[in-house]
Amino acid sequence: MSGTVHCVKLGREGEALKRQPYPGELGRRIFENVSREGWQMWLQHQTMLINEYRLSPMDPKAREFLEKEMENFFFGQGSAPPPDYQPE
Repeated sequence: MSGTVHCVKLGREGEALKRQPYPGELGRRIFENVSREGWQMWLQHQTMLINEYRLSPMDPKAREFLEKEMENFFFGQGSAPPPDYQPE
């Protein structure tokens, strides 16, 4: 089902996600409150976090860290880059 959603990240209407992008309650909240554009922003931010912190998605502690950052990115005060991060 295609439609629109009021994106909590962008603060405006946007194209809705086609399916829940993450399991569980957090995934449901994202599906209901985040646009495709907002989700793409997270994917870019997540990639930066993985690269800068040298995280392994196989590591349970890394997955827990990324889930907390995802929660903050969409529903909290935001997810900050590492203190010494210099964008290219």
